[in-house]
Amino acid sequence: MKDRNKILVIEDDQDILFALMAVLDMYGYESAGVPFIQDVRATIAFHQPDLVLTDYVLPGINGGLICKAIKGNPITAHIPVILMTAYHKQAIAVGNFGYDAYLPKPFDNNALIRILNGFFS
Repeated sequence: MKDRNKILVIEDDQDILFALMAVLDMYGYESAGVPFIQDVRATIAFHQPDLVLTDYVLPGINGGLICKAIKGNPITAHIPVILMTAYHKQAIAVGNFGYDAYLPKPFDNNALIRILNGFFS
């Protein structure tokens, strides 16, 4: 039986990545963190997250394309994706990636937990 919801955090800034994982742990979530993704399908299959929290601006594949890959695959389309960025207007202007929620950076711990509780309550 699964005790905690698992969140995959994709963030290239190590300080932000560790801060997010600490907050998630403090609130009872299991987390795995990666600084970038080369193969979305393989990473999701390996980590098997219940939710993906991804930065938009990343080296290589950006968070919008990660979201699009997750939502475009029938096997992973059910996984909620939260897009984090300080550049929300630019991310929206580029295209509709199908993310389930948006978290502005710098992020607020309470806002993050409210969003997560909405998916897992």
